Amino acid sequence: MARDRDAAAGPRRTRTRRALAASCVVTVLAAVAIGAAQGALTSLNDLFALGQGFGQMPTKAPVAMASIGTHAVPRAVCGPGSHPEPGIQGRVPAGSATNGLWCNVTLVSHQGSTGGFKVLRYVDATGHTCAFYDSTLLFGLNAVNPAGLGSGVVVLDMSDPAHPVQTDSLTALPMLSPHESLNLNQARGLLAADNGNPATEPGFVSIYDVHQDCRHPVLDSTTASGRLGHESGFSIDGKTFYVTSTATPGITAVDVTDPKNPHAIWQGFISSHGMSLSDDGNRAYIADSSGGDMLILDTSQIQARKPSPQAREISRLTWPYASIPQNAIPFTENGKPYVLEFDEYTAGTLHPGAGSDSVGAARIIDISDETKPRVVSNIRLQVNQPADHAAAAGDPGALSPVQGYAAHYCNIPTRVNPRVVACSFIVSGLRVFDISDLSAPKEIAYFVAPTEASIYNGYTASDFAMSQPAFAPDQREIWYTDGPTGFYDVRVASDVWPADAAPAPAPGAACIIRKPFLVRVRVPQGAHVRSVSAKLGSRRARIVRRKHALYAQVNWHGTRASALRLIVRVRLTNGRRVTTTRVYRRCVRHRRARPNGGDRRQRRALGDRDHPLDR
Repeated sequence: MARDRDAAAGPRRTRTRRALAASCVVTVLAAVAIGAAQGALTSLNDLFALGQGFGQMPTKAPVAMASIGTHAVPRAVCGPGSHPEPGIQGRVPAGSATNGLWCNVTLVSHQGSTGGFKVLRYVDATGHTCAFYDSTLLFGLNAVNPAGLGSGVVVLDMSDPAHPVQTDSLTALPMLSPHESLNLNQARGLLAADNGNPATEPGFVSIYDVHQDCRHPVLDSTTASGRLGHESGFSIDGKTFYVTSTATPGITAVDVTDPKNPHAIWQGFISSHGMSLSDDGNRAYIADSSGGDMLILDTSQIQARKPSPQAREISRLTWPYASIPQNAIPFTENGKPYVLEFDEYTAGTLHPGAGSDSVGAARIIDISDETKPRVVSNIRLQVNQPADHAAAAGDPGALSPVQGYAAHYCNIPTRVNPRVVACSFIVSGLRVFDISDLSAPKEIAYFVAPTEASIYNGYTASDFAMSQPAFAPDQREIWYTDGPTGFYDVRVASDVWPADAAPAPAPGAACIIRKPFLVRVRVPQGAHVRSVSAKLGSRRARIVRRKHALYAQVNWHGTRASALRLIVRVRLTNGRRVTTTRVYRRCVRHRRARPNGGDRRQRRALGDRDHPLDR
């Protein structure tokens, strides 16, 4: 398979390395400085949680054990053009992936030479599509790697997915070492991270505004508003950023209503790895790495900004072969609530002498009764099964304490009827699953990046797929990073992609007004257009020219649909074709608000901005 390496210009390495060196000094001093800074906010904000500064300690809910088998999902049936694994599902023997392995995917593009823990996708107010990914693994070794393209969070212009262009690199202190905390709020266009690891640096928080031009994020603030950093959570309304730590129990809720002046409003003495919030912000789904379970936490008082808010534990659930719970994402299937939970590494990672090296992998949990959640299915590979896992111990990266045949991050394209799950399975690469039947997930595709020996994988030629993937679902594309080799965009074959796996409106994303508005047609830089057409729902959309740009008109007139899909097809003079798709949701007119002008105020506030909901 051809590999398209875009040698985009990297950031200024000198500035970056100085910033990283400065971060070492800052980290040493921050133990004192951050505590003083936060103490001015509230008595709960003491870095070392002295006395009452530990924060609230809710009564711990009893931990229930799920009763379910731990079999592997059916392996993908690879179609024409695939270069499949030579043996059992998920195993990558030495030398087998020198040129990569793939099944039912094609490589759209590749960029960079390092990767981290998160890949995020955003479409800004003017229609630019961007990718954000952290280029730092545990110790930020890419800062001193001559082959790297710099440090910090990489910003890519993905207007032409086949040719990503690096437009920026974010080097505020938390962006140099965000560990697993990089997070994006779609509704407000806020990109945030806290300083994380080693073990786990003082929780400075940086917030960038990406709404207007995602290609060049604008720094709103860097503050000492967390305690210790590692992972994070973001409320869907974009007003609360949660900083979580694994070194000591600690969650900090940071009010980011004004992103230029964030401040802590609650501290919890609760163990949390990653966490995700319900659409209304009243529930947190927390992966407790210390207890090996998932916690459902009532956060309604924090969300409502009650004075001295209190959180409440609702339930806890663990499962056979639990390793290190990583995160938990809520979603609905035909209106019924579920959670996608995934573990990282193996049980032996935290307890190497305990005699167990079981792989936690991932699972789907029914939370219809949130007091009694239950596992309905597991998402595991054959190489994760005990006997096969032991047999593969000699493979490159298999016994590395920071790699292995195990899961790390998973994601879904939408929280409404997602149908597809994509997971980074470290040495096994990117794996894609069909979850149309939640009780019986099946693998449909995978991509193992060409292996390279580097400082990141201990100079053993093995994959290091750690990142949370991102989706461009209308193109059937998945974005992720591999630690030693960088960013990848792969497209899943249409014959295995679930037919109804179309994007739904993102929860909490701004709706659009009924007044017609224009959407700029995306054209690769320097390209010349031969023809352009657009379709809005089932009818053609008008194309207009304004100065030197082309626009498609979105007009709700004549339809009662609550959502419309805009498909724009561009044919270039060089014969290439570019297709982009966006989904828009109509604002609902609340009649009771009309006497006070509420609906008119809402329309004036939204203006004629473009709010794509396919992100």
